[in-house]
Parts: sequence; structure tokens; C-alpha cells
Amino acid sequence: MKQEFERFDMAREPVSTRSFLKPITKLLSWPDMIRHKPQIRRHGTEGLKPPYLLLCNHNAFMDFKVATQIIYPNRANYVVAIDGFIGREWLLRQVGCICKRKFTNDTVLVRQLKRVIEKGNIAVVYPEARYSLCGTTAVLPSSLGKLCKMLGVPVATLICHGHHVNSPFWNLHDRGIHTEADFTLQFTPEELKELPHNVINERLVQAFRYDDFAWQKEKGILTNYKKRAEGLHKVLYQCPACGREHEMTSEGEILSCRSCGKQWRMLPTGELKALGGETEFSHIPDWYEWERANVRTQIEEGSYTSGVLPVHIDTLPNAKKFIRLGSGTLLHDMSGFHVRGTDVDGDPIEADWDVPSLYSVHIEYEYLGKYGDCIDLNTLKDTWYIYPEEQPFSVTKMALATEELYFAYRRSIGRPCVPGLA
Repeated sequence: MKQEFERFDMAREPVSTRSFLKPITKLLSWPDMIRHKPQIRRHGTEGLKPPYLLLCNHNAFMDFKVATQIIYPNRANYVVAIDGFIGREWLLRQVGCICKRKFTNDTVLVRQLKRVIEKGNIAVVYPEARYSLCGTTAVLPSSLGKLCKMLGVPVATLICHGHHVNSPFWNLHDRGIHTEADFTLQFTPEELKELPHNVINERLVQAFRYDDFAWQKEKGILTNYKKRAEGLHKVLYQCPACGREHEMTSEGEILSCRSCGKQWRMLPTGELKALGGETEFSHIPDWYEWERANVRTQIEEGSYTSGVLPVHIDTLPNAKKFIRLGSGTLLHDMSGFHVRGTDVDGDPIEADWDVPSLYSVHIEYEYLGKYGDCIDLNTLKDTWYIYPEEQPFSVTKMALATEELYFAYRRSIGRPCVPGLA
């Protein structure tokens, strides 16, 4: 584009939460604490004092609210994606938030976290870097162990249970269920000095194992929300009965395939039950992992491709607002993501993200309730929100393929990923 845009200042030093804002952060989270009555279990963290690193799982916005309640009145600096700053950059900076563009190798962020620790604050990081799509653990970066060793302060985890069941990424309506959280000390500074980063990573992978739908079944929690299945077809995009992709739909409690007509009811227990014939998958994450396995097979055969999709593209150079960049095409194939098109001034635009550069990718369903499904691709200075149009597609499949392509690449160079890590 001919117009030059101000870029978000990622290097500005994070501040400690302003004193006058601390009680406000607690007050804003309090209604959800009353509504959901989270049971918080502490494991070795009873006397934990800042500075320390807090690693949290990520299923819903309520994750932030529980973390705020647990650490209050101590000061914390949260790592937040740039879209979280839109229209409220001043406020988020004043409460100590640190901006990050998703799935980029950002050395500036490491320096920011070191500054937070040096100030005696809590550094709060969500290493999955996106909401879980079906209430199970997303892949963690293998750099996590090195970060823990480098910071050299206690490392705690906050694993929340029930936030996906209460308000899933694919249907954000709040079901009002009671939730739980485990606040656990994982490493002391002395342990970090002794342990190699790969052992730290292995322990963190174990700490981050969770399954919200299994938790719901175990606890006997019912969600009687009448539209509880609406949006689930965004995650479960492939029919296990006929194998067709992009033919799934959902309404009310029912998940359906337009191609073969088979239907499944989402029960109040969070399980699925076929309305006729075999129930292929009663557990939603099992269906999701079946889709992953099918994508993996396509990659092993060398046949994976999204096809060339017409798209429009918005850019987010700063936290003021989205800007229409232009339109063109998106292709995701065995070599990565490829965008071609023209900007609003008629000039050509093109960008490529190869397989080794992305171990995962961020997607959105019906973004902001009006923009449709999208995939966002980042550089250190910009974020492109790319919206496919017209023909059938699944951003969920692109996300699965991004991870499986990266895993295949690592195997091809003789450095396979440890399960749960990238």
C-alpha cells in the first residue's frame, strides 16, 4: 500500500500495574468468580511470592479472570496477542500487558519477560498461544524449557478445568457451570539450575495435560443450554460416516452431515450420540484427533492442499483498528502458506510462510461475530487476517495441517518433535 502505517511499539518497556488499577482488575473479574464459583486447589504454591513465571492453559477469556483472582494483590504482566490491544492499548499497557504477534520467534518478548522478573513481578504466559479448539491441550513450544532456565525464578502452572465446556471457542455463550483450577509449583530456582531444558519441557507437557469434556463427564456436570452444539461443525468438519469434508452443519443440539444425512445429538453430558446407527465418536476430542490422523495421511502421501481459495485480507500493523489490505488468493499446501493478490491501491501483494517457520497457526471462527472464519499469519511487524470466500474450506483443517506439516518436516531432518512439543 502507498500509505505508511505506524507500527505497534513492541519494545516499549512494560510497566508494573498501576496501583489505582489493581483493585479494578479484581473487581472486573469478581462477577465471574461469583457466577462460576471456581474451586481453586493449591499445590505447593501456598507461600509463593513474586517474582515467578506463571504458565496457564487457554480455553476462554475466563482464564485471565481466574489468574487475576489467584495472584491478587501482587502485580503481574500478561502476554497478550495484538488483537487484544485493539482500541484499548493505553489501558492494557497501564495494567502491565505485553504485546505478542502469535507464532513468531520474538526475541523482544524474551527481553520483556526478563524485565518483568527483574522488577519483582509475575510474568504470566499462555504458551498454547490460542484457545483450545476442543478443550484439550494444544502443542507447546520447545523453547519453554529454555525460557524457564533463563529466567531462573520459580515456575508455577495454572490449569483451569471447565472453561471450554462453559464457553467453547466455537460457541462463546456462557453456560454458567462451576469450574475448577489447579495452581501448582512446578520448579524451584534450584531445580531449574540442575535440570536440562528437555526434562523441564517433559514435565511441563505432563502438567498441561487436560481434557475438558472428560472432566465434565467425570464430574457429572450437565449443560442444558439448548444451542449447545451450534458451531461444533467448525471443529468437526469431516463426517466419520461418509468421510466427506466441509459438509457438516449444526443447529441447536444436533450436529449433521449434509452429504449423507447422518445426525448426532450433543448430550447435556458433553458426549455425542448418533440418532441412528453407530456412534463413531462419543468423545468430541476423539473425532478431532481422527481428523488430524486423516490430515497426517494426506501429508504422508504428499497430497495435502487447501486448493486456491479467493480471500480478502485485513492488516493489523498497530492496535488502532483493522485496515483492509486488499484481496487475492490463499493456497496452503505441502510447502506452506502462499498469499497472492492486489492491495486497495491496485499494487501487487504476495507473502509466503514456509513449513519450518510455523509449528502452529491461529484461526478464528466467525471473527467478531460478523467477519467469518479466518486464519491469521504474522511477521514481527504485521498481522494479516485472511478470510476465505465462497468455496468450501476449513480453517480447522489448515490449523491441523500446519502442525502436521511441521512435525513431518522435523522427522525429515532427523529431529522429530517430542509429543506435545514443537
